[in-house]
Amino acid sequence: MASPYASPYALSFLLLLLSVPAVFFLAPRLLLPKTLPAIPDADETEDLALFRRAVLLSAAPTPPTAPATSGSLFGRRAHQAQPPKVAFLFLTNSDLVFAPLWEKFFAGHHGLLNLYVHADPSAVLSLPPTPSFRGRIIRGNKATARASATLISAARRLLATALLDDPANHFFALLSQSCVPLHPFPTLYRALVTDNNAGTGRHRHRSFIEILDSEDTLPARYVARGDDAMLPEVPFDRFRVGSQFFVLAKRHAVMVVRDRRLWNKFKAPCLVKSRDSCYPEEHYFPTLLDMQDPDGCTKYTLTRVNWTDAVGGHPHTYQPEEVSGDLIRDLRKSNGTYSHMFARKFAPETLGPLMEIADSVILRG
Repeated sequence: MASPYASPYALSFLLLLLSVPAVFFLAPRLLLPKTLPAIPDADETEDLALFRRAVLLSAAPTPPTAPATSGSLFGRRAHQAQPPKVAFLFLTNSDLVFAPLWEKFFAGHHGLLNLYVHADPSAVLSLPPTPSFRGRIIRGNKATARASATLISAARRLLATALLDDPANHFFALLSQSCVPLHPFPTLYRALVTDNNAGTGRHRHRSFIEILDSEDTLPARYVARGDDAMLPEVPFDRFRVGSQFFVLAKRHAVMVVRDRRLWNKFKAPCLVKSRDSCYPEEHYFPTLLDMQDPDGCTKYTLTRVNWTDAVGGHPHTYQPEEVSGDLIRDLRKSNGTYSHMFARKFAPETLGPLMEIADSVILRG
């Protein structure tokens, strides 16, 4: 006759045996991941093909009367000894609410600029059917997100598209949907085309990109992917931080699109525990350019940002009651050679007040 105590032990042992496979099956679903999501391999492969085309075409001489290879943004336009153009690159995850203001900024200068908009798949755009914005949207299924290298990928995608589209694009201004102009277009254009490295004996246009090497947040940001994740390509003393919005000269745009060495480091996802220190788009561009051509960069940005009351990594957002001529004149002030040309971050509701002072202040120099 079986012992009355054997049954409970047998039942417990049986439950233990049954629970072991369940633990192995459910554990990956219950445990938090160690790193943030990585860029999908398919997206990376498609981007690399685009970048190779941009680098090859940028390196090849273009006959003065060469026909355009395609009517799309990814084709190369006919080149007939055009003056240098500014490619405006908007990186957005929402509607471009300030499109009417930018259209006034662009008006009358379309021969000196091109416009490209990289829209996140979630963005619902209602752009005006104007010469600047018509047909300028880069659509796709490649989402962008904070605390990931997807913002770097999107910026590189914009640069490559502009390089492919028009050989006359010589300056590449990366902006967000919350950016607004502070000066009329001719003021910006004169600053870009007349600035060069004449003082160093190298007559080449410089890039306007913030490059800082002594910020308190650098140590935590450097190890966001792991203590030694950036080595050996990026030692800590070469790691830089700067604004994610910039104006690059053409040779630097090609340099960014061509890069693989540093990209292999910066595309690695951050550790979950380092989420608050994961801003790769603020490090990749200044680090790359400072390592490869420090004298070719101003090390300051043309985009004014107010960080005095930042919340959750976002700068101060200007509200309608703050918009005035005095605000615009104050935002223009800069410690660099040139005044600020753009500013962020403006709430969508400020469009009305900004349009009211567009002709009398913003576009009057």
